[in-house]
Amino acid sequence: MTSFASSLKAALRSPLLPFWLVIALLPLGRSSELGTFLCLVGVVLLFVRQPGALRDHAGARLLLWLLGAYIAAALLSAVDSLAPGKSWSTVAALLRYVPLGLYACFAIRREEKLEALYLAVAVVVAFWAVDAWVQALTGWSLGGRAEAERISGIFGATNLKLGPSLAVLSPFVLWSAGRRWGTKGLLLSFLLLLGPVLLSGSRASWLCYALVALGFAWHASRSPMRFMAAAAGGTLLLLLAGGIAWKTSDRFQLRMDRTLQALHGSDQSLDTALSGRLDIWRTSVAMFRAHPVNGVGVRAYRDAYPAYAPPNDHFVVSGEACGVGEGACHAHQWVLEVLTETGTLGLLCWLAAIVLAVRAWRRVGAAARQRAFPATLALGVMLFPFNTHLAFYSAWWGLLFAWLLGLWCAALYVYPAQEASRA
Repeated sequence: MTSFASSLKAALRSPLLPFWLVIALLPLGRSSELGTFLCLVGVVLLFVRQPGALRDHAGARLLLWLLGAYIAAALLSAVDSLAPGKSWSTVAALLRYVPLGLYACFAIRREEKLEALYLAVAVVVAFWAVDAWVQALTGWSLGGRAEAERISGIFGATNLKLGPSLAVLSPFVLWSAGRRWGTKGLLLSFLLLLGPVLLSGSRASWLCYALVALGFAWHASRSPMRFMAAAAGGTLLLLLAGGIAWKTSDRFQLRMDRTLQALHGSDQSLDTALSGRLDIWRTSVAMFRAHPVNGVGVRAYRDAYPAYAPPNDHFVVSGEACGVGEGACHAHQWVLEVLTETGTLGLLCWLAAIVLAVRAWRRVGAAARQRAFPATLALGVMLFPFNTHLAFYSAWWGLLFAWLLGLWCAALYVYPAQEASRA
């Protein structure tokens, strides 16, 4: 317990505090930008003192290339955007991710700082999960009353991001619990998060969390036979938990009933099961065909949607997503988001960044990959292409993506404990 408290105290002390605040304040809307601003101040002070600091950090240079591709895709799309004001303001806002990620690279130089940050993030996410359990049992949480169809936890009923947040950040909880309490801690932490993820009603989050479970099963087993046994056990556990939730939670039953409509075989039933995503994806394809080079412009999707949607499109007529006459807000799938908003040029930028990231990950060696495992897995499930996604160029999901990217670049190049004193 003493080492746990000392590690947490270290994480909450400067210089880790500004970077950690982004996650701690994530449920509170734009308040998380306080951490981004403090990271900017820290990076400015660093380069005033050490103008050549960038030359000495391979992780910081990798981050600049990755964020460069992410921002370049948006910049190229803004040139002839259908909503130029929105696109250019988005490009300008994306620049704040550069100091955020650089701060992570320079503040997390040693292995013990990386572990301390993992633990601090795990504590925050575990707190969200406990609050969500309270809401599931009582109907109330720190975020207020639960929505009729799903729990929302500390995020609140008007901000249904509990499921995606828990699923993507779950590797830090599982990693920290497993490091401290072994297999027992890993299983208990998995169950702690499983209930809120299921009851959040976000089916994309269910898939993300299943991928996280598979990632940890492979990481722990290290052999095909043991992995298959662990995966089988995990599948039985998920089925058991899902069955209990189905019988005891009206919210979960409603989501499952809608999901199972996909088994009816018709396009209409599949579209209903996917909450209208098929219509959105068809319109996205039409949008890309009309603007194949550099897209309709980053964050101009909602402005372009009515022109390419079929007559009497549900989202345009009902205003269910963004408002009457506007249609869907984004493509709900990151590859289609990149293609529709930034075009072929934008997708090439993203693919180049992915290739660069994979090559860097392979070069750093097994020990570095082990240290970076939680951040790697979080980014992997966030970007898993066969799923639905929030908008990667939006203020909230984009911030979480950039935060994880900065942490990942830092984690790959931290000094191991035995080398920290020499460094």
